Amino acid sequence: MKELEEVIDLQNNGGVLKQLGLELGDSRRIIVHDGSFQQIISLENLFLAWREFCKDKRNKVDVQDFELHLEDNIFAIYEELKSGTKRQIKYEQFHITDPKPRIINKTSVAERLIHQAIYQILMPIFDRTFIFDSYSCRKQKGTHKAFRRLVSMARKQSKNYSRICWALKCDIRKFFHSIDHRILINLLSRRIADEKLMNLLAEIIESFESLPGKGMPLGNLTSQLFANIYMDPLDKFVKHKLKARYYLRYADDFMFLADNQEKLLEYLEEIKSFLGEHLKLLLHPDKIILRKLSWGLDFVGYVAYPKFNLPRSKTVQRMFARLDKIQKTESKKLNESLQSYLGYLKHIAAKTLSHKLNNQFGNRWQR
Repeated sequence: MKELEEVIDLQNNGGVLKQLGLELGDSRRIIVHDGSFQQIISLENLFLAWREFCKDKRNKVDVQDFELHLEDNIFAIYEELKSGTKRQIKYEQFHITDPKPRIINKTSVAERLIHQAIYQILMPIFDRTFIFDSYSCRKQKGTHKAFRRLVSMARKQSKNYSRICWALKCDIRKFFHSIDHRILINLLSRRIADEKLMNLLAEIIESFESLPGKGMPLGNLTSQLFANIYMDPLDKFVKHKLKARYYLRYADDFMFLADNQEKLLEYLEEIKSFLGEHLKLLLHPDKIILRKLSWGLDFVGYVAYPKFNLPRSKTVQRMFARLDKIQKTESKKLNESLQSYLGYLKHIAAKTLSHKLNNQFGNRWQR
């Protein structure tokens, strides 16, 4: 494949990571060996992938249709992948609001099953190579853990809130649309020795473009893994070169803490340079935020203050509006939704807001 051939040329000249001039430890060590492709496409792994894939999807028509002839369909996938035949991967586009508008590109059930089979083999291997404070799409991580870690970092940096703590928050501009195929394939090839597997991954990566040679679809499970692999050089740069003590990342949002803003502004310039030169990414200019902890640090849906935390005000507004709508149209679901929100608030010990929700909607559900 063209992209893979270009990657080989890059490797012969040292590759992207060597160009970075970083001491990244095992960043070029092979961790996925020959035979991994056969492990991924094995019938055992494909059937295990199906069990995982169809959780919470059995009411979907396309999943039900696939399951009607499950064994035949999985055997067909196995034979297709085994033959190495070039596949045509097509996407169906639709829009969601979660809460901001997003475009999701979804492919067929068979293709998504292949992605699940890849993900469940590769993710545990790559996960061990990521820094501790990367929190997106990883087991035992997530938004709640990310926020609790931020609170812990803020407490340490501020010496238990007795000193000023500054924070720098950044966001990648159009992250998924900007991921460079050539760089991603090169990063993968430095860890994967199995040529057949690399061809399969390159085929998936090249199947979608938002710009020539760039972009990943939000609807692919593999996109979650690829995103973390793509951002891993930044994480290593921050920890090994900048030696930033308090840094954490969730997807394309990341935050630094320090005792002065000058240090954070130095980090900012280094980050801009690194992203542009080595990953072909830009920071969103309107989402570079430098502020004190005492003003509130907004991260992954919550806002951290000294000694207390709150959900975002917009989140609270949506919460009340959603519950008010449910009680008018779907009253039977009111308690289920209320308990879900109370569980959400429990993670930040927002007792006052929890009581307010309970008083306003809990009594109405019990009537």
